[in-house]
Amino acid sequence: MQIFRLSSLAFVAVTACTAAQAGNSGQSKERAAVVIDAPACARNDGGLRLPPGFCATIFADSIGSARHLVVAPNGDVFVNLQKTQRGPVASIPAGIVGLRDTNGDGRADVIERFGSGGNTGIALHDGYLYADVGTSIVRYPIPAGQLRPSGPADTVVTGMPGQPGHASRNFVITPNGTMYVNFGSPSNACQLKDRAEGSPGKENCPELETRAGIWKFDANGHSQRPSLESRYATGLRNSVALTLDASGTRLYAVPNGRDQLSGNWPSLFTPQQSADLPGEVFVEVNARDDYGWPFCYYDGLVHQYRLAPEYGGDGKSVGRCSALKQPIYSFPAHWAPLAVQFYSGKNFPSRYRNGVFVAFHGSWNRDPLPQAGYNVVFLPMPDGRAQEQFEFFAEGFTTPNPARNTAAHRPVGLAVAPDGALYISDDVGGRIYRVTWSGT
Repeated sequence: MQIFRLSSLAFVAVTACTAAQAGNSGQSKERAAVVIDAPACARNDGGLRLPPGFCATIFADSIGSARHLVVAPNGDVFVNLQKTQRGPVASIPAGIVGLRDTNGDGRADVIERFGSGGNTGIALHDGYLYADVGTSIVRYPIPAGQLRPSGPADTVVTGMPGQPGHASRNFVITPNGTMYVNFGSPSNACQLKDRAEGSPGKENCPELETRAGIWKFDANGHSQRPSLESRYATGLRNSVALTLDASGTRLYAVPNGRDQLSGNWPSLFTPQQSADLPGEVFVEVNARDDYGWPFCYYDGLVHQYRLAPEYGGDGKSVGRCSALKQPIYSFPAHWAPLAVQFYSGKNFPSRYRNGVFVAFHGSWNRDPLPQAGYNVVFLPMPDGRAQEQFEFFAEGFTTPNPARNTAAHRPVGLAVAPDGALYISDDVGGRIYRVTWSGT
């Protein structure tokens, strides 16, 4: 097990430059998307700080509250726009937006919108575009090379839990059509009175029957409803960052950990400890796994699960948490992971192959210490094992240590295109970034 130690990280980033125009591609009557191959850096319109040799372009801007996204085989990008919106794009309707670059300049010049509902999750599978629309997952028939559906949506999963609490119903679909869906918890630690100082936890936490885990469905099914029988794994507070490995068979998550250790238990935890705990863990999720929420949290400083104070913990005791499966890795606390993506493309240098990118939305629960996150990091995974340290990959989405709810841009979704480019979405400014390797 490899665990990141914040004090030992040293990383120097440079200002990103962007892709040069690739010229007119001889677009067809169908306005086919252009797949760009390793463009040279010419100017900086992405504004991100990236490692040397990488370029960032603004593929689209101000499109709405852009959550997760997916890239079609021809390079088209589909984005789910959330109903609960932030920042200057709050007035743009939720739904699905399709984006296409027809002239190879690294920017979408065709934009199509459809669907009246939107939330977070989105995927392409077997000729359909799947989308989370709140308490349901629907699918639209999308012919190859088209930006709009050829017919109405049908409902694949319905009756999913909604408000209160975490409402991002993100999901992934395996090549054989198995769908894994995240149902985030409605609370912080399943207390008798949520987020109240000194309130104990509910011993038989009823939330676990319907929330705080991963549920399994058939992507080709209709109007399926969640049940205890369809629950795949539990004890994961809110796994918005959910992905499959390159084979499409192994499931991974970076769940959002619990909050307010000091705020709710000031006699046990200092503000510094509350800012540093719990670690945001990277885990492989298998059938019937239990990662311990709300009874346990992961202390990334000592690399061990701890018993939560709501259930008798004191910041040191392990108790019932001793048998939990250890995570693959632990990232800093409260950075809010919203996407995790294995890199299997061929555009980036070989050291990125099979490594993991994680998009961090940024914190709110580090007060009175500075907030943190608002970045995309890379975790090398040579031979399938996590390296000792992660690396900052994309920074500059906002000013350093922004006050709560003031960040200009916040990373949300990640997707790798067929040409190896990495797309990053932002739900505050409605921006889609396209990151490529210049080869220089």
